[in-house]
Order: sequence, then C-alpha cells, then structure tokens
Amino acid sequence: MRIGIVTPVVVQLPGVHSEWERSAGIEEIGLIAEAADRLGYHHLTCSEHVGIPAAVAEERGGVYWDPLATLGYLAARTRRIRLATQVLVLGYHHPLAIAKRYGTLDRISGGRVTLGLGVGSLQEEFELLGAPFEGRGPRADEAIAALRAALSRREPEFHGEFYDFSGFVVEPHARQERVPMWIGGRTARSLRRAVAHGDGWVPFGLPLDRLSAMLGEAGLPDGFEVVLSAGRPLDPAGAPADAERALARVRDAGATVAGVTLAAVSAENYREQLHALRDLGAAMGLAFDPHDQ
Repeated sequence: MRIGIVTPVVVQLPGVHSEWERSAGIEEIGLIAEAADRLGYHHLTCSEHVGIPAAVAEERGGVYWDPLATLGYLAARTRRIRLATQVLVLGYHHPLAIAKRYGTLDRISGGRVTLGLGVGSLQEEFELLGAPFEGRGPRADEAIAALRAALSRREPEFHGEFYDFSGFVVEPHARQERVPMWIGGRTARSLRRAVAHGDGWVPFGLPLDRLSAMLGEAGLPDGFEVVLSAGRPLDPAGAPADAERALARVRDAGATVAGVTLAAVSAENYREQLHALRDLGAAMGLAFDPHDQ
C-alpha cells in the first residue's frame, strides 16, 4: 500500500481542516508538495467545485481551489509525485475539454496525471453551469468511455449517444498511453463503473466493513487501485499508534492506496508530520519512492 496526501488548504472541509489553512496560500502548498515529493508519497489531490450554494457551504465547505491551475503550479514544483483530481465532476465538462486541459497538464508534468472522476450530486451547481442533472449517470459512463478514447490521441474519435466527435486534432495530448482514471462514489454502481471503465475506485462515506465486503464481491482486475481514506486527520508525530492503526485498517480493508489528511498547526508542522508519517509507514512496510534528500 502507498500513501497519498489529501492536499491541505485547497479544500477546507468543516471539522477537518486546520486553523492555519485559512490564511495559507500557494507558497505554503508548494513547500508541502515539494516535501511530499522528496519523501516518496504517491500523490497530491485537488477537488472541483465551481460554486457552492451558500445554504450548504457550512456542511460541504466553501473553499475549493481550481484543480487545473493548482496542479499545474504544483507540477512545476515537483518531480515525481502524481497529481490527482479527486474528483472532477464529469457533467460539468465536454470530454474533449478534459482531454485537452489535463492532457496538457500530463505533458508538462512528465506523465504524472491521475484523473479522479465523479458523477456529481449537487443539483444547484449543475443548474448554475447549465449542465443536465437528470440522467447524469449514463452520461458520465459515456463521458468516461469518450475520455478513454481521447486522452492520449492526437486525432481522437468517439461516437455515442451524448458525445460524438471525429476529425479534430487535440494537441498537445496526454503523454501517458493510458492516463489512470479513478472513479469516485459510494454505491455498488460506482464500483461497477470503476471496474468497467476505470483504473481505480475512490469511495467515500462508507464504513470499512461494508467497503471490504463490496470489494470482495467485485472481482477486481489486476492492477486495479482501491483508494481509501484513512479517516480523521492523523497525528503521526504525536499519536503514532493511532496513525498506525488507521493505516492498518484501510490496508486490511483492501486499500492499495491510502488517502491521508494530517493534523498540523502550521505549514512547517505539516512538513514535520510528513516526515513522521513516512518513517511510520516505512516501518510498517508501506511503499515509498523517495528522491535524494
């Protein structure tokens, strides 16, 4: 199992984010990304929301940095760590728009993009963007198939019910021959979607025993990634036993990648926590790929 970082600052969920994140900016994020890169963490994340209705912002949070701009900046500050959207909402974009924007990011990052993709559930945001909310599941399935046909091709071609294109040059396109696509969701249907069309599953809001049972029934293909949250913010320096138990639980539930949020009181303390977690994870036999220090 490898460890990825739920990037601080860029998403500030109520009850999860730390106070220091409120006033932090891109320089603090960049320093944290550089440290995670040097220490051999698997990925950084950035999620997507264009606008959160004020009535639900206290529940969902109101801070969501744009993933393309944020990950493009972090690509220039790092060398190895993967850059994961977690997640893009498929219905907000034409597949070729995603292929062009994130194919360019894949090119400039040296082939480090992982596309986390979701169907979306915030009807007000769909309406804000003029995107159809009803039927978004079948539309998302087709968008994933269209993305697979387009991401790594100069002249992509796809013919479906919702998306139909050929005869266009999309350049630059992704450097990776197969850009990994992780499908988000919390239902058996989302897991089936991930197995049928993607390279991994990023569930949320499900107890680990239920997740483990769903994974055991799914018949996962070789190389399929299961990206599970390690839960509440970990404190590997102050409470290493608790952090170890949290990582062991998701590993035992079937995670191939753990998504970790860290407790910290400052950006500098966050980097200290990255070191502590790397040492703890290495002692557990978890996988890291550190650069020269």
